Amino acid sequence: MNQLRKIGSDVAADRHEAAFVNIPLRQRLKEALLRRILGGHYHPGERLVELRIAEEFGTSQGPVREALRELEATGLVTNLPRRGTYVAEVMGDGLREIYAVRGALEEQATRTATAKRSCDLALLQREVDMMHAAALATDTHGVVEHSVKFHRAIMQAAGNRLLLNIWQSLQIETRTTITMLVEGLDLVEIADSHQPIVDAIASGNAERAACVAREHQEYFERLPVPTRTGS
Repeated sequence: MNQLRKIGSDVAADRHEAAFVNIPLRQRLKEALLRRILGGHYHPGERLVELRIAEEFGTSQGPVREALRELEATGLVTNLPRRGTYVAEVMGDGLREIYAVRGALEEQATRTATAKRSCDLALLQREVDMMHAAALATDTHGVVEHSVKFHRAIMQAAGNRLLLNIWQSLQIETRTTITMLVEGLDLVEIADSHQPIVDAIASGNAERAACVAREHQEYFERLPVPTRTGS
């Protein structure tokens, strides 16, 4: 396990150094816009002009449009037909509500997958180790990426297509990124908080695993909600 963590640390460090190159353009734009919205660079009600943003980042309007579309799904921006995209007036506490709903979905998926013994435990452990390595390298994107892969693997293992579709509709990756942008978070603690889920699933106790999965989301539900500064 220590050797695996060492390998993971090296991989995460390399990725951290080359993050700008390896992360898809849409993702980079989305994270940049997220930081600007939460940091007060863009004010509530301000229009986000695709062409201007594209010129600023030296790209076409397509990736900008995709990034704004994903942000719209989180409620941080609003698109008004024939008028454009604007920063939302209120940064909703919908994030806490999402974690409550997500907790219920993942509780059921974990219960089902554990009872069926359908989880790939080696894959789950690998994602936890990669999360830990990314956290040590202060690679927020890496933590988010492996966290989403970890939870998606459990949702898929449950074998319930409707459950998975509802989970995916919550814009998990974007909302996790928003959570990770809160200042002062301990990324290593967050990464390692996934380990008890693996251990509980490995035990074969479906109800225990379901409880641990629900408590995991409740932990994130209690974290401070990002708020804009300077607005």
